[in-house]
Amino acid sequence: MKRQEKEAFVSHVKEELQNSSIVVAVNRSFGITVEDITKLRRNMHDADAKFKVLKNTLARIAIKDSHLNGLTEYLEGPTALAYSNNPVGMAKALADFAKANEQLSILGGVMDGKEISKETIMELSSLPSVDELRATIVGLLTSVASKIVRTICEPAARVARVIGAKS
Repeated sequence: MKRQEKEAFVSHVKEELQNSSIVVAVNRSFGITVEDITKLRRNMHDADAKFKVLKNTLARIAIKDSHLNGLTEYLEGPTALAYSNNPVGMAKALADFAKANEQLSILGGVMDGKEISKETIMELSSLPSVDELRATIVGLLTSVASKIVRTICEPAARVARVIGAKS
């Protein structure tokens, strides 16, 4: 890569990272296959997240002098960055993959400008997703509406049952 290409690449990555609400550093051990990384990238894409393998020096330049500066301590050895504006979905995708593959371990990250630990990321992965929360709310609203309709119709149903029993 030529210097101009590197500068353009770093500025693009820097913009993507700074526009993300969560950025997580992961350690990818040697021995992880291309198939596994491709599967992880697909899972991340489904969760509206991205997964980039960068040289540590380029990653340091991209996060330098920003709210992501706390990630610098994790940029040693074979690392990669995952980032998204959907913290729960991304955390679920990373945690599920890390559980299935020992070659990938979550190191830590930054969410909304604050450093977060591996444990916090694992807690995020256990939360329900936005779609699950929406489904729960819709279910609660429809159950309340059906109870109201049932309560309103009950007196008429009682009368119908009494007439049916007398005839």
